[in-house]
Amino acid sequence: DQMLGIGGKGGVGQVLAAVAAALLLRLFAGPGPALLPENESDEEGGEGGAGEVDDGGAPITGKVSPVTIRWANITCSLSDKSSKSVRFLLKNVSGEAKPGRLLAMMGPSGSGKTTLLNVLAGQIMASPRLNLSGLLEVNGQHLSNKSYKLAFVRQEDLFFSQLTVRETLSLAAELQLQEISSVEDRDEYVDNLLFKLGLVSCADSRVGDAKVRGISGGEKKRLSLACELIASPSVIFADEPTTGLDAFQAERVVETLRQLAQDGHTVICSIHQPRGSVYWKFDDILLLTEGAFVYAGPARDELLAYFSNLGLYQCPDHVNPAEFFADLISIDYSSTESVYSSRKRIDGLVEAFSQQTSLTFYANSLARKESPKGSLKLSKKTITKGRGSWWRQFWLLLKRAWMQASRDGPTNKVRARMSIASAMIFGSVFWRMGRSQTSIQDRMGLLQVAAINTAMAALTKTVGVFPKERAIVDRERAKGCYALGPYLLSKLIAEIPVGAAFPLLFGSILYPMSRLHPTLSRFGKFCGIVTVESFAASAMGLTVGAMVPTTEAALALGPSLMTVFIVFGGYYVNAENTPILFRWVPRVSLIRWAFQGLCINEFSDLKFDYQHPYDIQSGEQALERLSLGGSCIRDTVMAQSRILAFWYCTTYLLLEQNKPRYQRLESPPADLIQPTEIQLEPLEIDHEVQSYEQVEPPPLDQGKPGQQRESLPADQLNMFDLGGL
Repeated sequence: DQMLGIGGKGGVGQVLAAVAAALLLRLFAGPGPALLPENESDEEGGEGGAGEVDDGGAPITGKVSPVTIRWANITCSLSDKSSKSVRFLLKNVSGEAKPGRLLAMMGPSGSGKTTLLNVLAGQIMASPRLNLSGLLEVNGQHLSNKSYKLAFVRQEDLFFSQLTVRETLSLAAELQLQEISSVEDRDEYVDNLLFKLGLVSCADSRVGDAKVRGISGGEKKRLSLACELIASPSVIFADEPTTGLDAFQAERVVETLRQLAQDGHTVICSIHQPRGSVYWKFDDILLLTEGAFVYAGPARDELLAYFSNLGLYQCPDHVNPAEFFADLISIDYSSTESVYSSRKRIDGLVEAFSQQTSLTFYANSLARKESPKGSLKLSKKTITKGRGSWWRQFWLLLKRAWMQASRDGPTNKVRARMSIASAMIFGSVFWRMGRSQTSIQDRMGLLQVAAINTAMAALTKTVGVFPKERAIVDRERAKGCYALGPYLLSKLIAEIPVGAAFPLLFGSILYPMSRLHPTLSRFGKFCGIVTVESFAASAMGLTVGAMVPTTEAALALGPSLMTVFIVFGGYYVNAENTPILFRWVPRVSLIRWAFQGLCINEFSDLKFDYQHPYDIQSGEQALERLSLGGSCIRDTVMAQSRILAFWYCTTYLLLEQNKPRYQRLESPPADLIQPTEIQLEPLEIDHEVQSYEQVEPPPLDQGKPGQQRESLPADQLNMFDLGGL
C-alpha cells in the first residue's frame, strides 16, 4: 500500500481529492439568489425572509403592512408506533389575529400553546409521526405563512456573545437590508430600533454569555425582538417571551410587544401565568387546555364577564385573573376525585365555548376563494431573499467571525494557559534529550503526545462552541440572510490568526526544553506541522458539531472518534501490521500524518550514539522501523490539508442535509369545512346588561376532535364547582 488514500498516489486518494475539489468549487462559487424558487417556497419553512417588493423589486423597509391571520380546523396529532396510539396536541381549533392588537395564548403546561404558535408561524419541525391539518388564511387569501414578512422570537436568546448590542443589530441590518446602501441611513435605522426597544442604555455593551457577564435577560429578549424587527415584519410571533425574567423585566417585554401592536403589527405570543399588570395589557386572549379552546376573544373585562355569566366562575376581588384562569383550566392531580372533578369542569368549559361561538363561521369564511376588497395582494413572486452578493456576505461574516474570535478573552486565556502548562509538563518529562539509544523511544513518545495534545485541544474547543453557533446560523439562513459557503470560508479564515497562536506557543516552549533537533528551520517546520494539524482537528470538530444536535453529544462523539485516530496514529500500531480491514484508518488519521511529519522533521540527518552493530545509528533507520521511510514533510502537510478540506466539505454537506425542515399544513377533511346556512355572529357582550345564555356544560368524551358528545344533566352542574377557588 502506498501512503494514503487521501493524500497519497493511490486511486482512492485521487477520487477523494476530486470530490473535495468539486465541493470546494460549489462552496466558493455558490450564487447569491434573488428570488426563492416556487418549489422551495412550497416545501421549506422559514422564520421570515419573505417580504413585499415594489415595482422596482426592492423590499420595502420600515413600512408595516397590516396582516390579518385566520385559521380554522387546525388539528395536530402525534402517533406512537410502539403503542399504536395517537396523541392529539391540537383539537380542531379556529381563531383570528388582527393587526394592531396583542393576542396572548394562555394555558397550563402541555395545553398546546407553543404548538399552535409554531403552526401559525410555520415552525413545526417535520416528522413522519406528525399529522398536521387545517386551513390558514392571510388577508382573505389561502396562502402559506411565507407569503408575508414574519418574525419569530423563540424562548432561547442566542447571539454571538462578544459583539455589542449595536454591532449585533448593525450586522443584521447589513445582511438583511441590502436596499439601504448609505451607512448613515443604516445607522439611523439601527438607532431608531435601539430607541424603540429601549436598548439605548446598553447599546455599546457586549451581549455576553455564561462565561462573560453581559446585558440582562430582559435586554436580551428585547434584542431578539429588535433583530427580528429589522425587516419590518407584519406579524410577530413570540414564544413565552417572559420565561426566566423577573416581574419587572417581564412587564417591560410585554409592554414592548403592546407598543409594537399599536404600531400596526399583528403580535401573537404564548405566555405562562403572567402577573396582573401584564394581563391587562393584552387585547385578545386564547385560553387552551389539552389542545382545545376554552375561550377565544377580547381580554380584560370581557373575559371575566364571559366566565361570570356561566354562573359558577366568578373571579374573586384582588386576585390576578391570569392565576384564576390557570387554576380554572388545569387538572388537579392531588387525588382521584380531584382529577375526575377538574376534568369534568374543563370538559364542560370546552363544550360551553364550542356552543357559544361559531366555528362554522370561521370555516365558511376560509372556504371562500375570492379575496375581500382592499386586502393586501400577496403572491409567491413577492418573496425575495434579503441578501446581497456572495462576496458581500463573506466580508460581513468575516468581520463578525473575527470580532467573535479575537474578543473571546476567557476562552483564549484558558487555551493559552493550557498550551503553556502542557508544554512545560512535557518539556519537564522529556528534559534535554540526548543522542543515546534510549532517547529514540523518548523522542517518538514526545512527538506522539505533542500530536495528540494539539489535536485534542483544537477538537474540544470547537465541539464545545460550534453546536450553539450552528443554532444561530440555522436561524439566520432560514431567514435568507446568507448562504452556507461564505459562512464556512469566513469562519476558516477568521480563526487562522487566533487558532495558530496556541500551537506556536506550545511549540516555542516545548522545543527548546526537550532539545529536539536544534536548528531554526526544523523548529519552524515543527510549528508549521502542529499548526496545520490544529486546523484539521478544528475542521473535524465542525463536522462532529454538524452531525449531532447538542453540545453534550458532540463532546461525547468527538473524543471517541479521535481515540480511533490515536490508536492508528503510527506509534502504537505499525502501518505494516495493521489488519486489512482497518488499513484505511491510518490514511485518514490526522494524528498519523502529524506524527509522521514530526518524525521525519526530527529524525532526518540525526545521528545517535551506539555500542553494537545492531543498534540504530541514524534517524533514517529509526524511520524505517516505524515504516515511515521514503516520504517527506511536504507529503504529510499536503495530506493534512486534504483532510482539512475533506472535513470542511463534509461539514458543508451535513449542514445542508440537516437544515431545519418544517411540517406542511395539509387541508382538513372535507366534512369539517362544508359550508352551512347557519351563520352565527361572534359573541358580543353588553357591559351593563350581560345576557349570556346559561349553558349546561357536558363532559368531553376522550376521542377524536369534532366527535359528538352527549349532554350533561342539569343536576350535575355542581360538579364544575372550583371547590374553594
